[in-house]
Amino acid sequence: MDQNLKMKIRSDFMKKVVIVGGGIGGMAVANTLISGKINAEVTVVTQSPHYFSGPSRPLLLTKEQTLDRIVRGYEEAIRKGVKVVVGTAFSIDPANRKVRYVGGYTSSGGVGELAYDYLVLAPGVVLDGSGITGYDKYRHNVLNVYDPGRVHLLRSKIWSAERGTIVVYAPKAPYRCAPAPTETALLIDSVLRHRGVRDKFKIVHIDANDKTQPPVIADVVSQIYSRQGIELVTNQEIVEIGEREVVTKSGERYKYDVLAMLEPNRAPKFVEEAGLGKTWIDVRSPQDLRHPKYDDVLAVGDAAGLPFPKNQEIAFESALFAANKILEMEGSSYRASVQYAFVGWAYVGNPEGRLESLSVRFGLDFTSQPPKPSKDPEPKRDYTLAKDNWEQSYLANLFGYS
Repeated sequence: MDQNLKMKIRSDFMKKVVIVGGGIGGMAVANTLISGKINAEVTVVTQSPHYFSGPSRPLLLTKEQTLDRIVRGYEEAIRKGVKVVVGTAFSIDPANRKVRYVGGYTSSGGVGELAYDYLVLAPGVVLDGSGITGYDKYRHNVLNVYDPGRVHLLRSKIWSAERGTIVVYAPKAPYRCAPAPTETALLIDSVLRHRGVRDKFKIVHIDANDKTQPPVIADVVSQIYSRQGIELVTNQEIVEIGEREVVTKSGERYKYDVLAMLEPNRAPKFVEEAGLGKTWIDVRSPQDLRHPKYDDVLAVGDAAGLPFPKNQEIAFESALFAANKILEMEGSSYRASVQYAFVGWAYVGNPEGRLESLSVRFGLDFTSQPPKPSKDPEPKRDYTLAKDNWEQSYLANLFGYS
């Protein structure tokens, strides 16, 4: 029999695992399945041919981080046996086991369709400001540390502006990377001190929650804010954006010259349209990440409806649980070791204005009930370096190179 025909017959009978999302969650699933030698074709559908790592993005503001250190491609994953499709998933048909996507490279652009035996949804979150009056008109004023273009513009403004009011906003939790808004405020404070213009600026952090996130270090952040002269307003949800002011649900108005605002988070709309969840993707439990209705649909990472913070470690751990479940259903004995517990670090800037950010350490252990929190409230440079090493290790392990 012709070798090509043999390969085609084998491919036709192999199971197909489709993973929507090429971030930490999606790549952790793909790598674990490959490591477990699953007899399946593993395909990752990613919106971009590059992955933009999240944890250290705020340090782009202080110029302590550079894009070349936190952007990775999928070439090494492809060499390991992962099939990568560049495109945006826009429709899921769970009854017929199909994913539709649009885009891709020029040679394969347009609308495509993938059939699956197992579907893993790891699309990350959508920043959804549609419920905020004036958002469509003034979205160009909304900057943050999440989007590559917007973080670049935010950096440009805080390095060039001579005076004004900077408003930082955190929406109701859960949202991706809980300390990011406080990191944004404190790193902006550091840049302005470094430039010698801090006394010409007012920094206001408006938070829709009753305290800054994550709650375990809210008292630490409050104390640092007080020392650094950052105004904190809690329990205030922004409901309207104007050209130079925002309005909260209680009617308070805050003028701004720079608006560093994180929009509310949610799963992509195709999740709701497929009946797989509303704000987040429904799962059976944190350990069994299958959809309640479909054994062959699993969700991991920030878009999954988990009772945990939305951060890189939880995304990774949930991915291992999902991969283990697929391997179990396929009769494999391979299992990745995993439990829900993490240590994290939050940037708190530098009170002396040096571009050498300090961080505080915090953690949550979900293997005990209630979850056991931990923290070291003393800001340390070593913690910033530990966070960098941790992030670089993830990138090397999941994307195949440093």
